[in-house]
Amino acid sequence: MGEQARRLLEEVLRLPIQDRAGFATEIIASLDGEADPGAEAAWAVEVEARARRALADPEGGTDWDVVRARVESKLRQG
Repeated sequence: MGEQARRLLEEVLRLPIQDRAGFATEIIASLDGEADPGAEAAWAVEVEARARRALADPEGGTDWDVVRARVESKLRQG
């Protein structure tokens, strides 16, 4: 990190948390590159399909508590 960037970072870190979050959001978004024009439509189709499956089988799936316990167990194992 160059000197100018380090000074800017120090300045940003003195800002209130909301402003720092705004900076972080903008910086991360700038790393993503161009948005895929079809991504939003593809996600809408995927969400619709998943919602239909969930509504068709309300007893399907796994309780959040079970899923969370599995994830936490795997994280503890490393």
